[in-house]
Amino acid sequence: MKVGILALQGDVAAHRHALDELGCEAVAVRWPRDLAGCGALILPGGESTTIAKGMTRQRLYEPIRAFAAAGGAILGTCAGAILLSRTATAPEPGVRVGHHPVETLGLLDVAARRNAYGTQVDSFVAAAVSEDHPELDGMRCVFIRAPQLVEIGEGVEVWARVEGLPVLVREGRMWASTFHPELGADSRVHRLLVESSAL
Repeated sequence: MKVGILALQGDVAAHRHALDELGCEAVAVRWPRDLAGCGALILPGGESTTIAKGMTRQRLYEPIRAFAAAGGAILGTCAGAILLSRTATAPEPGVRVGHHPVETLGLLDVAARRNAYGTQVDSFVAAAVSEDHPELDGMRCVFIRAPQLVEIGEGVEVWARVEGLPVLVREGRMWASTFHPELGADSRVHRLLVESSAL
């Protein structure tokens, strides 16, 4: 199966490695034409404003929306989760990070709060809790300037939590993780994406 990775910023190589382990063909997506033949797409982490500017420059917003409308599965990780969401909000008052408006794709019925945990020095690793999906329980989750999902739509399923907060959610073929699954030496989230694209 062919899986695209938005290659404007972020750890594309780590996502590629996870897909290689699953026997998938990973392709870098920089232009709309790169989506051709892909069954799934990964929006990696990075800096959401930088990625959004790149998506605008490369005219990728509408082609990605069309890809989703045609049945393509999408996984947004960290900044990618922000871009996939219905709306993105500023951090809580007192969190010392910059905030610039980000155009989101609006493909997942959640509201994401950017940089909710603070700056790079506030990064952490935690184990996921998943009562409904025990195969994910204990999964290593790496959080780097991570967002929080502060509003969850009725049709959105929570697949994993950390400290009671949703960190992996699904709505149809749309997936969002507020952590970096590609950094956890674990391909479980990537497998879920691939399996959902074949439904």
